[in-house]
Amino acid sequence: MERYLQPTAFFDYDKPELKAWIARQLEGVSDDPVEQIKVLYLAVRDSINYNPYVFCTDPRTLSASYALTSGETYCIPKAVLLGAAARAIGIPSQLGLADVRNHLSSPKLIEWLRSDIFRMHGFIELYLNGRWVKATPAFNKQLCELMKVEPLEFDGVHDSVFQEFTEDGQAHMEYINDHGVFDDVPHRFIVDGVRAAYGHLFPEDGESLGVEGSLEKDISGR
Repeated sequence: MERYLQPTAFFDYDKPELKAWIARQLEGVSDDPVEQIKVLYLAVRDSINYNPYVFCTDPRTLSASYALTSGETYCIPKAVLLGAAARAIGIPSQLGLADVRNHLSSPKLIEWLRSDIFRMHGFIELYLNGRWVKATPAFNKQLCELMKVEPLEFDGVHDSVFQEFTEDGQAHMEYINDHGVFDDVPHRFIVDGVRAAYGHLFPEDGESLGVEGSLEKDISGR
């Protein structure tokens, strides 16, 4: 279990800025690890905007500290940020990866990807009360409101994974392939998987991606 508690280049909770952020979130919170991780979950979910357009192959962009300082990123770094914060307070964490079909993506995003399947969706698993529990802090509250989907809650007891349906019963998310769990970020595995799915997005040197864009702007029309 020790390897699920260690800082790494990705789960870099030993960085001063990350230590300070965790301390600020937990001011006045009880010493109960479940209560602490619930607070940290909401902080990651809502203070870091979800934006799939910023994906980049640079390994630094998949780290917890980068997610924190950038203020916007996609599901994997947000999961890693929560996992790093968990490790910092003594809760083991591991990264889960899966492919999902998003029935509510914007037309612009689907056109960009040429697919409604999101390859390498990331979530975090936390070891609480003797079992691994899934948490998905990807979609911030404002984005969920625009999409008419209830923001995912996390109670520290039950798995928190994407909803299958929206508030009005439309299909929302479908998990179609499970890539397993990892004690650190498998950077090359992720990049190779994304390149295999969306090769048209990669330049000839194959080392960068990312474009100007925002899913919130796509949906709101602003």
